[in-house]
Amino acid sequence: MSAGTVAVVLVPDERAGISPWDLYELSVVSMVFGIPHTDLADPWYTLRVCGPAPHGTHGLAGIAGAHTVVVPSVPDAVVEGRQELPADVVGALRAAAGAGARMVSMCSGAFALAAAGVLDGRRATLHHAYAAELAARHPEVTVDASVLYTDEETVLTGAGAAAGLDLCLHLVRKDLGAGVAGALASRLVVPAHRAGDRPQSLAAPLPPAEEPDTLGPALQWAVEHLHEPLSVDELARRAHMSPRTFHRRVRETQGTTPLQWLLGQRVARAQALLESTDLPVEQIGERSGLGTSANLRRHFTRAVGVSPTAYRAGFRPSGPPSRDR
Repeated sequence: MSAGTVAVVLVPDERAGISPWDLYELSVVSMVFGIPHTDLADPWYTLRVCGPAPHGTHGLAGIAGAHTVVVPSVPDAVVEGRQELPADVVGALRAAAGAGARMVSMCSGAFALAAAGVLDGRRATLHHAYAAELAARHPEVTVDASVLYTDEETVLTGAGAAAGLDLCLHLVRKDLGAGVAGALASRLVVPAHRAGDRPQSLAAPLPPAEEPDTLGPALQWAVEHLHEPLSVDELARRAHMSPRTFHRRVRETQGTTPLQWLLGQRVARAQALLESTDLPVEQIGERSGLGTSANLRRHFTRAVGVSPTAYRAGFRPSGPPSRDR
C-alpha cells in the first residue's frame, strides 16, 4: 500500500467565489493529505489544489495524473439549478475517471461526479438535505442519504461536514493501514474510525450537565481489554448502567449495537497487528479477541473484504515488522 497524489478540485460560485463549505472541506483535505506526516508514513501524499482560473494553484491541468481526485461541496447555486457546472470541470473529472483515478466527493460534490457520469449505476451519499435533488436530477444514481460515506473501491462519496474527515481517514486507512490512520486520528483528536454505514443523524438526547461520563471510560476499558472475553453485561456494570440503558447509550453515541461496536474494535485491532507484526494468524485472533483463526478469518473477511493473509500480503510497512509492537 502507498500514498499518492491527491488533487482537490474547487468549483467556484460565479458571483461569490469559493464558498465557506469549500474552504472547510479544503481544510480537511489539507490537514490529512497536504501536511506531510512523514513520521507516520514516508513518503506521504502530495496535494494539488486545482480549479478553473484563477482558483487553484495548479489549474484544471493538475487533475491529470492524480491518484485520487476529491471534489468538495459545489456552490448552492449549482445544487439549486441557478448555475451550471463548468464544462471544463466536468470534462476534467470524466477524463480523470477514465484514466483510472480514484474519484471522491464530499457532500454536494456528488453533483459534480454525477454530472461527469462517474456515479452512474453506483450507490452514493451526500448531506441528506440535498439527497432528493440529486436523486431527481440523476435517476441513474442510487442515492443513499442514510450513511456517512460509501466506498465502491474506485468511487467514494461522503456526507457533509464531519463525515468528510471520516472519509479522508478511511482513505488513509485503505492506503497506509489502520495503524497510520489511527495515529493520524489521534493527532487530529478525532475518533480513529467511524464506519461508513453509520447513520448521518441520530436522535441522541444530551445528558444533564451534571451527569458524569461513564460510557466513555467503559468503552476505553474495553478497547484496552479486547483480548479478554467481554460481555455487554460486564461493560454495562463498568458504565454503572443497566444493560438496557447501556445498549441505548451506545446506539445513541456510536450508531451501532454494543456487540457490533466491540466486533469493529476487534477487527481494527487485528488490522493493526497484521500491519505492524509478523505474529501468526492464530495469535492475532487471540490478541484481538476474535478467538480461533477460523473465527478471525470469517469476521475479518466480512468486514474488510479480504482475508487476513491477503490483507497482510498487500500491506507494505515502511520498516521491518516486529513481534512486540
